[in-house]
Amino acid sequence: MIPFADLKAQYHSIKPEIDAAISRVLESSQFILGEEVAAFENEFARYTGADHAIGVNSGTSALHLALVAAGIGEGDEVITVPFTFVATVAAVLYTGARPAFVDIDPLSYTRDTNRIEAAITPRTKAILPVHLYGQPADMDPILEIARRHHLTVIEDACQAHGADYKGRRVGSIGDIGCFSFYPGKNLGAYGEGGAAVSSNAEYVRRIRMLRDWGAEKKYQHVLRGYNYRMEGLQGAILRVKLGYLDKWTEARRGHAAQYTKLLADSEIGLPRERPYARHVYHVYAIRTKEREHLQRALQEEGIQTGIHYPIPVHLLPAYADLGHHAGAFPHSERAANEVLSLPMFPELCGSQIDEVSRAVSNAVTPRNAAHS
Repeated sequence: MIPFADLKAQYHSIKPEIDAAISRVLESSQFILGEEVAAFENEFARYTGADHAIGVNSGTSALHLALVAAGIGEGDEVITVPFTFVATVAAVLYTGARPAFVDIDPLSYTRDTNRIEAAITPRTKAILPVHLYGQPADMDPILEIARRHHLTVIEDACQAHGADYKGRRVGSIGDIGCFSFYPGKNLGAYGEGGAAVSSNAEYVRRIRMLRDWGAEKKYQHVLRGYNYRMEGLQGAILRVKLGYLDKWTEARRGHAAQYTKLLADSEIGLPRERPYARHVYHVYAIRTKEREHLQRALQEEGIQTGIHYPIPVHLLPAYADLGHHAGAFPHSERAANEVLSLPMFPELCGSQIDEVSRAVSNAVTPRNAAHS
């Protein structure tokens, strides 16, 4: 069987360092925040190019706190996309604000920047671009529009650790960047974890307080905050794994290049790295109108796949009250019906990629193909 991801293989490749890191935390007994988290925050800030990083307990919490720190609240609107993991939209709603959706560009799966201005209203307070699948959104037009309309830009970089936009690391380009360290991410914890990064001192101060019950110091609660603190174990584990992230990213990019070469002549829609981007391939998502047929054929060959994401957020039952219907965002809806993610993880072997590519090519015909 070829797994979709193999977390055990990665652990065994760095086991002595991980075990030593865990042992340090057990000996120190600093299980919540502490020295390991603080050290990881400094190291991750340097990695992203931001002045500061604040470790939290999930990427969702990072998004929520970024919005709260930026003053987003009841009656406000935040422009984002419907083709994303549900947490992007949930975090907006947690603040009392409402998401204002803009459709995606069908080639990059990130937002169509030409549609942003039409979505701006007097209630708009922020733009929340999503660097989906590891591909950066086109940030320059977003920043230019935000400056003209005095809007905050919060990057959802939860799938894009180490991705570059015109030579700059995502997360450090807008006002605040948000990352998830869910175990399957390019930089994954051994449990839940997340971080917000920023070079804005006031946003950093507020997020640090908000993650720890709004306290400026123990028992001095300045803000109404949350229990969103990062665990010491996750900080220690992430410090080890951060040292390998660039190596793992190059492996992912190499795997993607091999897939693209082997599937170039097949009747399938392939990922397209945009000219401004350094894609980090959190997933390698192909497209076909006969996704169920292809997924079933691969499963029969012992090849695991994933779908990211089968239903755009505006069509999920939980968000029906937002008032959108089928056809509202056609590019997002078509992508949701057609994308299929192939196995992608740093430890994937070239022979496995050959096997997956052969199985895809054998299963797909011109009759059932969809071109991106």
